[in-house]
Amino acid sequence: MGRHEQREQVFMLLFRAEFHPREDMPEQIRLFFQESDTMRAPEEAELIGARYQAVNDRLDEIDRLINDNTEGWNTSRMGKVELAVLRLGVYEIKYDDDIPAGVAINEAVEIAKKYGQDNSGGFVNAILAKILKLGD
Repeated sequence: MGRHEQREQVFMLLFRAEFHPREDMPEQIRLFFQESDTMRAPEEAELIGARYQAVNDRLDEIDRLINDNTEGWNTSRMGKVELAVLRLGVYEIKYDDDIPAGVAINEAVEIAKKYGQDNSGGFVNAILAKILKLGD
């Protein structure tokens, strides 16, 4: 499984987390991997689970960055697809030195286009670009 597919799996876990209490997520993660037909090796599940947890561990900081860089929107009003994509994108831009910011934004936009509404890609792109400029 390539990085894009792994990123998509992390997105799916972040999306799933929007529908379950935090204390239920260990069981939800187990079910996710059990139901997945794309997992080929336990190492992949471990990597994806660890990446999900890394985003989740910084959720308050990530949400604060998102809320501080949107006008007329906040995380409580956003669609769940866009929110999950933004959280992953912000994590990759701010906290993952192995992923170039441009790649993180491009991947987030592609996932938003695939799973979100017609304008999701542009919405995600605008917010992530604004957050990226903060770090310059």
